[in-house]
Amino acid sequence: MFQHLFTARLKCLIRDRQMMFWTLLFPLLLATFFNMALSNLNNTEAFHPIDIAVVDNDRYRQNKDFQSVLEEVSQGEDRIFNLTKTDGEKAKKLLDDGKIKAYVTVGTEIGMTVRESGLSQNIVRAFLNSYSQTSSAVASIVRENPASIKDGLIDAVSARGEYTREVSGSSAEPNNVLNYFYSLIAMSCLYGGFLGLKEVADVQADLSQRAARVNVAPVHKLKIFLYNVCAAILLHFSEMLVLLAYLYFGLKIDFGPKSLFVLLTTFAGSVLGVSFGAFVSALVKKGEGIKVAVLLAVSMAGSFLAGMMFEDMKYIVAQNAPVLSYLNPVNLLTDAFYSLYYYDVMTRYGWNMAAVCAYALLFCLGSYFMIRRQKYASL
Repeated sequence: MFQHLFTARLKCLIRDRQMMFWTLLFPLLLATFFNMALSNLNNTEAFHPIDIAVVDNDRYRQNKDFQSVLEEVSQGEDRIFNLTKTDGEKAKKLLDDGKIKAYVTVGTEIGMTVRESGLSQNIVRAFLNSYSQTSSAVASIVRENPASIKDGLIDAVSARGEYTREVSGSSAEPNNVLNYFYSLIAMSCLYGGFLGLKEVADVQADLSQRAARVNVAPVHKLKIFLYNVCAAILLHFSEMLVLLAYLYFGLKIDFGPKSLFVLLTTFAGSVLGVSFGAFVSALVKKGEGIKVAVLLAVSMAGSFLAGMMFEDMKYIVAQNAPVLSYLNPVNLLTDAFYSLYYYDVMTRYGWNMAAVCAYALLFCLGSYFMIRRQKYASL
């Protein structure tokens, strides 16, 4: 009997085109749009040479040392500046037109003019301050000890050493884009709630004629519900595997080396999504449209707080309302995927998965206790 009911229900779900669109095609389309919009996001953080100008006056031409240093850092592929030499009026016009970030003027002191503050302006200021301090130090040393020039003072001053060492907490590189795709997978897991919602609605005789027929069938409705939920979980997990395959092979999204745990997390997410939909359907005593609205509202709110639309939101929530991070199932799944990618240890992943399993168990038990004793006066 199980095989017959399970197979029949699986065929019924596959033939539901609207359901297949939201649980399979919609995540695939969204992943494609994400890839089109975010593929170059990491490249935007690369350093680009800063456009500046220097006023080519007599003081600048006489200051050969500064002229040499400024031209040196404005040449080659690793240059800091794109340098333009011009007069004062044209430099001001370039700055007003937004074509340069700052212009440098050499007088009794070396100064800079900007229209606004920002990272580029701070880099220019740091460069000028560094040059002024270094040249002042060299001048003082030479005045007190003229022989220091022959002893390699210039080479010693020019040498730049690193006194700090960067230590990564993981063998994986941080990636700003991955959180968007991981939250998309988590949202897709919650979209399995459409299947769970349908399974409960199809055994509530006051909602549809099909459910009424199920209630008068010579099979206990909880058995039918259990078989149907198994079919829903199998179908949704298969859809999630298609999504993972598309992300990994098609869009080249990195999931790290722990592939089996990624599959395990996805399966747990499918169970969580289906059980969540069943719980919402059993809890909300209204029509199917209201149930779907509640499911969508919770899923989208959870996705937003997990950083699917705005990456920093995940960290804003973690800093200001950390409890909300643990109450949000989308965030738990997103964090589990990112833990597998980034961390070498499994502690954080384990806590996330424990919370996901606890949620799934809670939703299953809640759905069972709410629908097991539903009786109808007449059908």
